[in-house]
Amino acid sequence: MYWPIVQGEGKAMIDSYTYFIVLLLPLTAFMVIFQSNPYHAIVLRGILGAMAALVYAVLGAPDVALTEALVGTMLAVTLYAIAIRSSFVLRVGILVNEENLGQLRDEVQAAIYKYYLRLELVAYADTEALQQALDNQDIHGTYLHFPDATHPYQITISIPYLYEMIKAELASSTTHLTLVSPSYSEGKK
Repeated sequence: MYWPIVQGEGKAMIDSYTYFIVLLLPLTAFMVIFQSNPYHAIVLRGILGAMAALVYAVLGAPDVALTEALVGTMLAVTLYAIAIRSSFVLRVGILVNEENLGQLRDEVQAAIYKYYLRLELVAYADTEALQQALDNQDIHGTYLHFPDATHPYQITISIPYLYEMIKAELASSTTHLTLVSPSYSEGKK
């Protein structure tokens, strides 16, 4: 069995490639921390775990290397991907019989694309159910179409951060964007 530690003149010396691998660990960790795209950060986290497992294996700790590879790399990356995929959603309520969703979908998706959000449209039977869903925080915003109005497309957002993101990116003059504070139901905070 080959060990990277070589005896030379009474001292133990580690092969030079081990130093290189060990130096890559903090570099990859900084790349993970400063990555703005969450999906790229997941990939870098996987690389970080794989390099740590390699270091453990090279330094003679195969049990720790296996644990790092399975738990620190595969399991952590899988759980992070699931968490990011489920939390980066903008849920907008619409009416069941609503038409002209093509413009809404195109405009809002263009506005949220660079923030790595995905748009999910949730249909409701009437405006009361739509407002109740907004009040209960089941959705982040509502979309209503008023064909005879100056701004025929009305988007209401209940989260200030999302409102600022969409407002900065929304270019259409036919869409009116509004920020509201949802009125909380009893028992909800």
